[in-house]
Amino acid sequence: MTSLAQNISPLLPVADFEVFADGLDHPEGLAFDREGNLWCGGELGQIYRIDQHGQVSEIANLGGFSLGLTFSPAEHLYVCNFKLHCLITLDRSGRVLSSLDRVGDRKLVTPNFSVFTREGDLYFSDSGDWDNNNGCIYRLRKSGHAEWFAGPFDFPNGLALSADERSLFVAQSQQDNVLCIPILPDGAAGAPELYAAGLARVPDGLALDALGNLYVMCYASDCIYRVSPQRQIEVLAYDPTGTRISRPTNAAFGGPNSQDLFVAHLGRWHISRIHLGIEGQPLANMQNESNQAGAK
Repeated sequence: MTSLAQNISPLLPVADFEVFADGLDHPEGLAFDREGNLWCGGELGQIYRIDQHGQVSEIANLGGFSLGLTFSPAEHLYVCNFKLHCLITLDRSGRVLSSLDRVGDRKLVTPNFSVFTREGDLYFSDSGDWDNNNGCIYRLRKSGHAEWFAGPFDFPNGLALSADERSLFVAQSQQDNVLCIPILPDGAAGAPELYAAGLARVPDGLALDALGNLYVMCYASDCIYRVSPQRQIEVLAYDPTGTRISRPTNAAFGGPNSQDLFVAHLGRWHISRIHLGIEGQPLANMQNESNQAGAK
């Protein structure tokens, strides 16, 4: 494999990434629940729960291939399963509550990743077909109504929602870039804007920290980028051996004060952890908990 660059100076040494959990079937999407457990998907449809000590339990097996995982404000788990071509909802015991395989007259092709708003609306990517530039973003309203939101895109993959919920970031895997889609006051999508380019190669998962830095996992280069709110692009970490960082897909913030970045590695069998010392942006299920705690 060709080196990512001859003059790379990553911000962090790859040796700082430690194995948090191992023995997983090529882990993909990551999501933390309110109790601090990390959930992830597997290549044969497994749904794993991992406690704070890295102990793994298989909670369910859906078949297919479980990609992005996201908790709703009510702590239901939404799973993008691309081989089953559907978005599946589970409770925390692993019981299937619902399954969505079409939006209007459009059948889902490659549901990939999702993000929740505080109010309970869900944006999720359907990557479409590789090389066909036919991917899109759907929105599942809290009411249960599913609708087309934006597209077409060139294999839209990971998503991240800005803290003010006015911007949706989308990794375009076949363009090596990230787009920013404004969410207008009436809920419609504004014109997509190029947010970060040259993210070699195949940007996959996205995560935001509380300072507005965007972290981009690049599947085909074993690299993680960090994009500042001023759009300065830096290489956070790079593994030329493809072992500690191996085909990174998704990431999530967790651990003490949510200052650790956890990364799923589709090329191997582990989830790694690195301490960043920056809090992750709270996701919808965590924000909901904070709001409830403040009301008591």
